[in-house]
Amino acid sequence: MHEKSDVVTMTAALTVGVTRTAQDRGMAKLTPLHREMVQGMPLAEDQEIRVLFATLSPGDVTPYHSHRHPVTVYMLEGTFTLDLDGRDPVDIEAGQVFVEPSGINMTGRNTRDVPARMALFYVCEPDEPFADPAGTR
Repeated sequence: MHEKSDVVTMTAALTVGVTRTAQDRGMAKLTPLHREMVQGMPLAEDQEIRVLFATLSPGDVTPYHSHRHPVTVYMLEGTFTLDLDGRDPVDIEAGQVFVEPSGINMTGRNTRDVPARMALFYVCEPDEPFADPAGTR
């Protein structure tokens, strides 16, 4: 389930560890984008952090797949429509964040006439595949 936090709570949580310049002119400008509790993170002693960039051209469709661990999608440009089994389709637009849950079959598509560009962030066990074809896990 996607939960929303108020900006005051999120900003307060970001003040821990904020750096200042030598002249104490100000703090780093942090803008909270998203915060969400998830299940399905890797349990191995070592994990790998991955950041990917993806572009779907108009009409592109991803294979029907699932992820072993949550994948965070940050839309840079365009709109990405995500169809998750048992849920209504979700349109993720530029500037928005969505966390794809682990273990749910899904497919994504670009139904618009401009490219959909996104950054993907996730944590997995070393050398684990990004996705599994639906029905193989």
